[in-house]
Amino acid sequence: MHRHHNGLKTAVLFGVIWAVLLLIGGFLATSFRSSGILVVFVLIGLGTSAYGYWNSANLALRSMRARPVSEAEQPGMHRIVRELSTAARQPMPQLYVSPTMAPNAFATGRNPQNAAVCCTEGILQLLDERELRGVLGHELMHVYNRDILTSSVAGALAGVITSIAQFGVFFGSVFGGGRDDESRANPLALLLLSLMAPLAATVVQLAISRTREYDADEDGAKLTGDPMALASALRKLELGTRQLPLPPERELVNASHMMIANPFRAQGVAKLFSTHPPMAERIARLEALAGYRR
Repeated sequence: MHRHHNGLKTAVLFGVIWAVLLLIGGFLATSFRSSGILVVFVLIGLGTSAYGYWNSANLALRSMRARPVSEAEQPGMHRIVRELSTAARQPMPQLYVSPTMAPNAFATGRNPQNAAVCCTEGILQLLDERELRGVLGHELMHVYNRDILTSSVAGALAGVITSIAQFGVFFGSVFGGGRDDESRANPLALLLLSLMAPLAATVVQLAISRTREYDADEDGAKLTGDPMALASALRKLELGTRQLPLPPERELVNASHMMIANPFRAQGVAKLFSTHPPMAERIARLEALAGYRR
């Protein structure tokens, strides 16, 4: 749907995640002298990717307690999404509303034929129709560019890497990896593994998420033909999410990368590990796309 190089960038980033996973498996297989460990880790990665692929929609919607809404309940939302999906020549996703006043929206689902777009009650009250159209255009492009699948699988693999690294440290410290000194895993190497592998996986996951947000902004603005509408919506969302952040519950944290705005109150170092690019930069890019001059 877009002319960015997202396909190549995503392939490279996923290659890095898989390389980290295989390096962990190879290191532990060598340390514990068991090649079966590497095979197990590859199977875990494949299984987790498949689970993330098939269940991303249900998990995200459940975490936000979202319910499907009919056209009679949300006529404006249905009309906008129908018009935009028709313009994009793509299937219309199912529409949901989450009963929270924290203003946000997200799209989820494994492909355009099995997708959903959800708005919170807060965002429906905060934005006017033009701004809501900009937000829904952004979310639809996440669907049509299959960004939800990409980010869900990346998150799942990052979680597997973290768990495996922690397991390796635990197994090495408790069992020593062998019965003699030569076969014992190096404790310092295991410690570095437990710290660096999850960090590397998280950095790559964030790179994927931020790239997708920038491109969904641009593609959504092109779909609606109104970049400034989305820019205006993002300004309101920046303030709204700061005033009404979501509680940092585990299920919500796992779904936060799908939302159009960071739903949590990030401060200090936490901003460096945000799943979303800086709002000011997103707005500036939209203004440049619209040829806006201050």
